[in-house]
Amino acid sequence: MSAQGKTCLIFALMKIGNVEFGPYPVFLAPMEDVTDIGFRLLCKRFGAAMVYSEFVAADALVRMVNRSLEKLAVCDDERPVAVQIYGKEPGPVSEAARIVVERAHPDVLDLNFGCPVKRVAGKGAGAGMLQNIPKMLDITRAVVDAVDIPVTVKTRLGWDEHSKVIVDLAERLQDCGIRALTIHGRTRAQMYTGDADWTLIGEVKNNPRMTIPIIGNGDIRSPQQARECFDRYGVDAVMVGRATFGRPWIFKEIMDELRPGRPDMSGEAVRSDYSVMSTDWKIDVLKEQVLTSVRRIDEYRGILHSRRHLAASPVFKGIPDFRDIRIAMLRAETVDELFAILERAREAVRKVTD
Repeated sequence: MSAQGKTCLIFALMKIGNVEFGPYPVFLAPMEDVTDIGFRLLCKRFGAAMVYSEFVAADALVRMVNRSLEKLAVCDDERPVAVQIYGKEPGPVSEAARIVVERAHPDVLDLNFGCPVKRVAGKGAGAGMLQNIPKMLDITRAVVDAVDIPVTVKTRLGWDEHSKVIVDLAERLQDCGIRALTIHGRTRAQMYTGDADWTLIGEVKNNPRMTIPIIGNGDIRSPQQARECFDRYGVDAVMVGRATFGRPWIFKEIMDELRPGRPDMSGEAVRSDYSVMSTDWKIDVLKEQVLTSVRRIDEYRGILHSRRHLAASPVFKGIPDFRDIRIAMLRAETVDELFAILERAREAVRKVTD
């Protein structure tokens, strides 16, 4: 059997708890103000094996803050789904975990030890936990003990270039009882700059003492990069984040590369008169994303979630003076206003491609 064939066999058996995934699973990363329910549903239809909620602050959940509780809304069409939480003390994080399970019934509960932004990491949560490993482990053990669903962790290589602790840390997290580990191939100090380093992700995966699935994350922007990460580093799954902005169909692109001939729901995912993967179809996908978010949340917040996707979408790359259209998208406040701008953009794309 070829090396690639062996890899497929391993992936076919990947499980997180009782959740089983087929070959080459590709996950949607948890991203604040990005992975709302409308976006998750589209990514799922295009081939995402599992989708993650926006991260939710444990302290806010314990205080029953409405805005945070609303992030727990999930539906059966997006399953398997993971809800991600973050915090800096075992008590509140474990209590928040119980609230998540009681209210959302997710398939997986994920702990965020990787967010690098100052307002999170600077206060000791997220990637800030990489400066306090004992506390990170205490939180992990407390959450594993508090809930009866699989608990997973997402983290980074380390705090900075001089403290890349992930190989040892992975074993210690596994000993706490987590069921899978996602590793972003950067340090906290890097934020999102430079290139993701997958060599240590591969080292964790190839550590014979590691028995849980390892999910790799960082700089997957194309189907070819996804395949390389599976084949070169042997990870059990890959997670795609920023490359999904304005491009939920990236999951179709990746799965067409990794699993040609699989059942494909892309043609049913949106209401469109255009051929799948054409530019016009992609613009209709973006409109469907807006409508789904508005229906699932409300007009104001649904548009707020969607605007950044529209402004970042590669569909509009190359349009002359796109800056003005982009600004208009970011300022739109109603569906009618936003769709009128999208139709202007559609015409501009046609002029460029004709």
